[in-house]
Amino acid sequence: MPLNTTTKRVLLTLFLMTPVVLITGLMVGIFVSLDRGPEMVAEPVGAGAGDTGGANALGEYFSRKAKKQMDEATVLAESGVREAEAAYEHELATQPARMVTPESLEQGFILLIDDRTDTASADLPIYLASNHSGWNAGDPDLLLSPRSDMRWQIILPRPSSPEPMQFKFTLGSWDHVEVKTDGGDVDNRLLPKIDASKLEPGEKPIIELTIEGFRVPPEPEDVELSADPYRAIEAVGQIRRLQVVGGAGGASNLVRELLVWLPRGYDESDREYAVLYLMDGQNVFEKPAWVPGEWRADEVATALIENGVVDPFIVVAVPHAEKFRGQEYVPAGFRDDVDGRADEFLDWMLREVKPRVDGAFRVRTGPESTAIGGSSFGGAIALYAATTRPDVFGKVIAESVPLVGSRDAWWEYLGSRKAFPSVVYIGMSSHEAGYHPDQTELNASYVNAAVTLGDFFKSKTDRVMVSIGEGQTHNEDAWAERLPGAIEFVFPIE
Repeated sequence: MPLNTTTKRVLLTLFLMTPVVLITGLMVGIFVSLDRGPEMVAEPVGAGAGDTGGANALGEYFSRKAKKQMDEATVLAESGVREAEAAYEHELATQPARMVTPESLEQGFILLIDDRTDTASADLPIYLASNHSGWNAGDPDLLLSPRSDMRWQIILPRPSSPEPMQFKFTLGSWDHVEVKTDGGDVDNRLLPKIDASKLEPGEKPIIELTIEGFRVPPEPEDVELSADPYRAIEAVGQIRRLQVVGGAGGASNLVRELLVWLPRGYDESDREYAVLYLMDGQNVFEKPAWVPGEWRADEVATALIENGVVDPFIVVAVPHAEKFRGQEYVPAGFRDDVDGRADEFLDWMLREVKPRVDGAFRVRTGPESTAIGGSSFGGAIALYAATTRPDVFGKVIAESVPLVGSRDAWWEYLGSRKAFPSVVYIGMSSHEAGYHPDQTELNASYVNAAVTLGDFFKSKTDRVMVSIGEGQTHNEDAWAERLPGAIEFVFPIE
């Protein structure tokens, strides 16, 4: 059985002390011999020198003898040290390696980063984004620290997630994610295995990594939405416009109008209202020419309130960014065909949209009064927002979320979350992929994914509802038909 490091060091210390003990014993013997020296000589030595002649000669004799013995002991000690060091090094070299993943170590591990671009600075520091943190590109808890040797480091505890850690480095956003030297995308990194047999008890391994480059984002485009912002909107109840600027990715300079639906009696009361934010705002209250239908949210909300099914609430329709819709609504790394910037979009919602609504209307601002909803990609960003920031969006309506096309990304992300919204509504049509017989298996996969998602949330929060629309497909008519049940579930009478 291999000796552990501590035992080896104790044995080495004892071995190295042996020559010292020998020398000490030898010196004691020499001094005893000196005290007994005259008795050991049969006749006077050094005649002609008087009484001192014999003593001087005897002293020189024992001095030479002692020096010789000390030199021999020193050589012996040095030889012993060399042999002990060689034996110790041999033992370390021949000890079987014990390769483990750094994530499995109780003591955690250290990442040491060489930024060969010299781009990072105190004003533009490096962050770690990983599947264990929901791929947050600017998580303050995963901020690296600069070192005096011009490198960066982060000390990580043992992850709570059992999944292998996948990660990339950013400068605080996916606009500035690391890239290869040729500018190409870097695959998700994985931690290399380390030899745990070479670590002291509790010692954190140091893993050295290199960053070859960071993405330089293009200048934002001056984009405009195709719909006339001043068009008349026919709706039940009143709709007010609230202009906001910004977004994510290529839409970061976009100017768009929030459409805010107010329940009847809003102007005559002083009460505060719960709020439902709905994505894809262009088809929440009306049917644009390019889509097959609308959510009819104004009619649905009015009927529910007037029939006493729910308390009055406000609906905020947030228009999508048209050609940049996928960028804004899809989380990074969830789909190979989309440059997901959901984190940027969520930051914009929290920085620009919600504060404007909170300041312009009488709303209750707590998570228990704030819901977010959407369908398809809009459902994806709604679900992502509510699970990333349940302290803001405490309720969610997630319709027809494309769970199947995202491989295991959703499950990995949700498994990394520590807090969840208090109310979760999940809707899915029985024929999401259409009615063709070839789509039977895919339709079943979508339904099973929705049920699995519901089961996951039932283990995390108290109020969860899964609604499967029999005979329905992936369109606005299906979402409008399921909307009354969804709103009643998230905003019950208090």
